[in-house]
Amino acid sequence: MEHLKQLVEALKNDNVSDYAGDVKVYEKSLTQHDNVSLVMIRDQQQKWILALGEGALFDELEGTVIAENGKACPLTHENRLVLNRHFDYTVPRAFGTKIATMGLGDRLGLASPGHIETVRDHNVKPILAQQSIRELTLTNRTMNDVIDAASFAVFQEGYTGGFGADGDHLKEEEDIKMALSLGMSMLTLDCSDHIQNRVEGLTEDEISSEFDGLPKETKNHYNGLYVNKEFDVNGLNIVFEEKVVKKFALLYGKALDYMVHIHDTYIVKADRAIDFEISIDETETVTSPAAHFFVANELQNRGVTVTSLAPRFCGEFQKGIDYIGDIEQFEKELREHALIAEYFGYKLSIHSGSDKFTAFPIIAKYTNGVLHVKTAGTNWLEAVRVIAEVHPDLYRRMHAYALEHLDEALKYYHITPDMSTIVPLDTVSDADLPEYMNNDAARQVIHVTYGILLTAKDEDGNFIFKDEFFQTLNERENEFRQGLVKHIGKHVELLEL
Repeated sequence: MEHLKQLVEALKNDNVSDYAGDVKVYEKSLTQHDNVSLVMIRDQQQKWILALGEGALFDELEGTVIAENGKACPLTHENRLVLNRHFDYTVPRAFGTKIATMGLGDRLGLASPGHIETVRDHNVKPILAQQSIRELTLTNRTMNDVIDAASFAVFQEGYTGGFGADGDHLKEEEDIKMALSLGMSMLTLDCSDHIQNRVEGLTEDEISSEFDGLPKETKNHYNGLYVNKEFDVNGLNIVFEEKVVKKFALLYGKALDYMVHIHDTYIVKADRAIDFEISIDETETVTSPAAHFFVANELQNRGVTVTSLAPRFCGEFQKGIDYIGDIEQFEKELREHALIAEYFGYKLSIHSGSDKFTAFPIIAKYTNGVLHVKTAGTNWLEAVRVIAEVHPDLYRRMHAYALEHLDEALKYYHITPDMSTIVPLDTVSDADLPEYMNNDAARQVIHVTYGILLTAKDEDGNFIFKDEFFQTLNERENEFRQGLVKHIGKHVELLEL
């Protein structure tokens, strides 16, 4: 390690190659493997790994020789795979059903160090890589980009506690195959395309007619197992009337078939543990506790083992703001959902869980520290808060552009902001710009326009905001980190993790 420190000092003193000037050393990354010492470094342009020594690890890392037995290794996908081969803690892993996990998806590739610091001393494991196909498309990133950023962050922080990678809200088989082939340790199966929401609008007679058209074997299965049957679910009594059974069979039948297919085709046949999550929340149909039990019981009967399940709760879990709805009704139903999850042995999953501060104490009360919660988008808002604080001109331009292009973003996200509460930009001083990130409507507008803002280009093909945005965040790395520790830390504390 002493030779490595000497080489770092040489870099700082402007004595070695092109890697000179203002050099930051991430001391938590200092590590030794066989005869090779490594450390993460950031110069004025980028982060990279400094390797010193000899042997397989040194030879496998791609980079530029900068001194005797020294190599500057860029943070490429190929070098991430090298770290994965030599350091198990940089490989995503599954965590199962006995410990809380938090989806901390990082749309920028910069947030994971702050996330790691936030959860390091808590009884929760971070799912650092978590991006849906929608998010990847809107930001022009790939699944490999997301895993790369998480693995390098883990190395930078010297975090050996384990992290996960979630193929989030995947619907198509090709995307599922790709996610698993790339090493995703968690798969969130979005079943919304297979849930027949139209059934909610049918009359009782229409439901009976459609149910009668199902195969005899299917009808006998549902009728025999559920009609007028009573289930004791850890003290919760659930009884199914015939009309409810018919409705659930039509509403969820095709989705259940798809869940079974994905489980048997991909999850069971994977050569490693996978956290398999079922999502039935991306739909207009609220998942009643009875519907939750119906889906879970069918999965158990069909041999499907899940790690977590995400119902569509009553009220609204909109992006970036607190819970909207009857909090007493939410508590009643959340308690029952938690009992059902405990009964079947999986974790209850809370989607769009960022900033639901009113609901968190209730969730903590009934999940007993074992749950999964997704909080991906809020780290983007904390990044924007930093921009508002340290680069007001950039924030003003982003704010105006987001308002102008909001309709484009609403094709992908459901929000109901009260636009009248957003104070006109030209009336706000630079010092007060961060207050926009405390206003629900402004938060939601910025939240859903992230893809538009990060990919917007001028007539010459140059990014309008992206390069300036990332440069500012890299220069203000510590402010962003501490903002995440404070904001995500509030989530962790209220969830009692």
